[in-house]
Amino acid sequence: MRHGKKVNHLKRKTGHRKALFRNLSIALIEHKRIRTTLAKAKALRVYLEPLVTKSKTNSTHNRRVVFSYLGNKTAVTELFSTISDAVTNRPGGYLRIIKTGFRKSDSAQMAIIEFVDFNSVYTNGTAKSSAGEGKKKRTRRGKKSATETSTGAATTAAAAATATDSFKEEVKKETNKKDGSEEE
Repeated sequence: MRHGKKVNHLKRKTGHRKALFRNLSIALIEHKRIRTTLAKAKALRVYLEPLVTKSKTNSTHNRRVVFSYLGNKTAVTELFSTISDAVTNRPGGYLRIIKTGFRKSDSAQMAIIEFVDFNSVYTNGTAKSSAGEGKKKRTRRGKKSATETSTGAATTAAAAATATDSFKEEVKKETNKKDGSEEE
């Protein structure tokens, strides 16, 4: 029984699985987006995200550790240069999996796996917007221009001030009436 074992073996022996992940990782680093089955994409994300985290700190030790997983010098230099520059501010979640439907031949569920910061459709062409800089807070309320809001706030403040003044005057009148009736 395989209780508590979280590794998806993908119906392959260990050597075949390592070669598969190595080849998929190299292809993903080179092309920034690949199409594969959903099970392989999910397993590849678990395999590759720690390597991307290691690439954030460019040291000889981290390069050697990543090279032991990938075994390709060009993929390692690509990972430590362009990809690590794009994901420096991101605290994790470097890969996105998008389901694309079923394969026609065997009805396997297909998916696209890609680096989050290299998709211009979702990030609106800038890597800074995904880092959280320059984002405008969205609300569901009706849209008002800045002048309408400032004049609306000014009129509200003025109305509140007049209401407070009139309330104070009414309280004074009532206290005067009570004081006057007691004195008489």
